[in-house]
Amino acid sequence: MLTFENSKSFADKSDLEDELAYIRNRFNIPQHDGSDTVYFCGNSLGLQPKNTSVYVNQELTDWAQLGVEGHFKKDTGWFAYHELVRDAAARIVGAKPIEVAVMNHLTVNLHLLLVSFYRPTKDRYKIICEAGAFPSDRYALQSQARFHGFDPEDAIVELEPSEGSDLIAEEDILQAIEDCGDELALVMFGGVHYFTGQVLDFKKITEAAHEVGAYAGFDLAHAAGNLKLELHQWNVDFAAWCSYKYLNGGPGTVGGIYVNERHVKNPHLPRFAGWWGNDPATRFKMPHQFTPVLTADSWQLSNAPILEMAALRASFELFDEAGMDRLVKKSNALTSYLKFVIEDVLTSLGKSDLVKIITPFTEQKQGCQLSLQFETDGKTIFDALTNKGVIADWREPDQEGRGSGVIRVAPVPLYNSFNDVYRFGQFLKEAISPL
Repeated sequence: MLTFENSKSFADKSDLEDELAYIRNRFNIPQHDGSDTVYFCGNSLGLQPKNTSVYVNQELTDWAQLGVEGHFKKDTGWFAYHELVRDAAARIVGAKPIEVAVMNHLTVNLHLLLVSFYRPTKDRYKIICEAGAFPSDRYALQSQARFHGFDPEDAIVELEPSEGSDLIAEEDILQAIEDCGDELALVMFGGVHYFTGQVLDFKKITEAAHEVGAYAGFDLAHAAGNLKLELHQWNVDFAAWCSYKYLNGGPGTVGGIYVNERHVKNPHLPRFAGWWGNDPATRFKMPHQFTPVLTADSWQLSNAPILEMAALRASFELFDEAGMDRLVKKSNALTSYLKFVIEDVLTSLGKSDLVKIITPFTEQKQGCQLSLQFETDGKTIFDALTNKGVIADWREPDQEGRGSGVIRVAPVPLYNSFNDVYRFGQFLKEAISPL
């Protein structure tokens, strides 16, 4: 096990030994007073690859020069442009290409998937999710329950953290699934909890849901591009994600879906239909009846947002170059070092009780994010860090008013460095010292 040191020399040495360090130079790093910021906010918006403008400008040029003929240009025609990002997306989430479609946006995609995977009956209608899920997920599930004539208060089982804990115990999830039994229609969780950074066991939850005859789906907003995912191997039924966080596609860019192979090959599975989900062999013949292509593409409704997908191609190029295995290995090292540095700073100041890292921390089940909960002065410390050139994320106290809020920090392996972590520690020390 690597022995960490909270020193500039250790950070320099670690960056020199990092086989992925060069990829940082492929990104535009925001500046603060003439220096690189410590950008620890990739869990909210990823940085822009320098090649993004090349890919986007090429499509703008083709539009200007070709007009509608751009749909059928060689290699990168808009008619099949979504296929240029499909394989890379599949590699990132551990799926077969036929199980993935890049389309729409996260909550839109969740609703489209719930058309297929939340089909309640009077006896089997319940949904299990986490209490404190990201609002869009809660709103989607609540509105789906109402749409089908159920009271969300009855239909939705929200699991609270264990008493005295900020986290949902996995044994509580499995027990709730067993308890709901034949009443359970769907289990849907965030793969990484946006507030705490908790990573769930996809495989165990999926197996438990299937055992009682329910579907299992996941919101991968904070997981895609962050964790080593194996959705096909885990037999997950469906998932959806955005592409502007760890996938660096740009603000509000196109999202993606995964649908297990056994479902995409079932043409009778209900889904909302649109022109772009029709079999491409007959799409331009304008058939009267919808014939779903037997891939995840059949969940598409409209043609591809080309400029957004062009931006995503620039990022996916870097993911393919780095590979998820190497990225996760570096992520574990960076996040472990960040935890060490934070604890070292607090200990040196005699303020170990000031901050609690509420993110569960094991190399087998962790992502980039650490959530730092402050007993006091959290917003003051966050503002001081911001003034020093740290870009992180502030979350107000939860609905129960616990703590003084959370600072979420996420060292992303594609563009963050060990020196970023060291500098964060120094800025944190400067922010806390006057208190």
